[in-house]
Amino acid sequence: MSIFTEHPAARWGLPAAAVGVIGVTALALNQSASADAGLPSRTAQQLLADVRSADVSSLSGTVVQTSNLGLPQLPGLTTGGPASGGSGGAGGLGGAGGSSLTSLLSGTHTWRVWVDGPSRQRLALVGTSGESDVIRNGSDLWLWSSADKTAVHHTLGTRQRQGQPGAAPHRPSGTLPGGVPSTPDQAASAALAAMGRDTAVTTSGAASVAGRSAYELVLTPKDKATRVASVRIAIDAEKHVPLRVQVYSTKLSNPAFEVGFTSVDFSTPEARQFAFTPPAGTTVTQPDQSDQAGPKGAAGTNPAPSKQQAAAAAKAAGATRAVGSGWSTVVVTRMPTGATSGSSTGSDATTRQLATVLGALPTASGSWGSGHVLEGTLFSAVVTDDGRVAFGAVAPQTLYTALAAR
Repeated sequence: MSIFTEHPAARWGLPAAAVGVIGVTALALNQSASADAGLPSRTAQQLLADVRSADVSSLSGTVVQTSNLGLPQLPGLTTGGPASGGSGGAGGLGGAGGSSLTSLLSGTHTWRVWVDGPSRQRLALVGTSGESDVIRNGSDLWLWSSADKTAVHHTLGTRQRQGQPGAAPHRPSGTLPGGVPSTPDQAASAALAAMGRDTAVTTSGAASVAGRSAYELVLTPKDKATRVASVRIAIDAEKHVPLRVQVYSTKLSNPAFEVGFTSVDFSTPEARQFAFTPPAGTTVTQPDQSDQAGPKGAAGTNPAPSKQQAAAAAKAAGATRAVGSGWSTVVVTRMPTGATSGSSTGSDATTRQLATVLGALPTASGSWGSGHVLEGTLFSAVVTDDGRVAFGAVAPQTLYTALAAR
């Protein structure tokens, strides 16, 4: 089952790569989950197999996400307060009062989710002053912000229907921010994919999540360099899908990140949940039309990238590298041109916003160079003055070492 179109295999099952790693590494899998709630005992290995074989094609429910990442208040970033309950759609565009997707890095947020197979999904980020929605209904994908009164309409699969051989599926940009799991299955998939020789996998009895009996699976990094202390995944005893994921930091006693269902129903949602008509007064854009126009209005074609664009893309791809392994992996890459200048004038709004944020961060220097440092409870990031960026679930000192290893 898939909540979004980009990564269907990673949503409601254990990634095949993680399963392969589990099978050949020496993980602590011999502890059984207790039958505190009348559930039969299950080993960690059995629970992992349950998650991999889960077959859930429909559901609806409410998800609450709480983040305590220890990030400073930064200018130019929306950090909405606690979200309120309500009816609605599916998160996508910016908004006010905690309903903006840029506000997900702090506080508490409420989501509503509806899923009916691989081509009908709806996700709503509900805030005190509005909501943001992502609605997939067949080939139609809508991104709607009630606060901004804006909607973006994408038509999925347009290029394939126009007969372009070997065309890749069209993936609209701007749907959800990367690295922010909106449902327990997304968070669980990311955690399970990170398992290897440096992870102890055990069980921790039974739990009750959203009124349903669940087993708890605990992932504990053996790597002392990471700031992740443990990840606890509550797995539905009947449906075998993740109901809640809690990520603990080495710097906190309570979860630094938690996402879980407060209510869930595995029956098929009503069809009306996936039907969307922009409300009166909504500004609607359809960026796919410009994508399809191509040079001189040729339908279904796109202009070939220039040599300069191709060279820039190749340079950016080659500039990204991973230093270390497992939970303490550091990713080193490069920022967009001009993003680290601190100038208020950039090539676009994102670059200008990034420059404002960087100007508010503390500075550091060493053999690796100099730059700005963002340190949180679960991860750190360094942006150097020469345009490099390093980030990982580690302390800043580990990032400095990775930057120095050119």
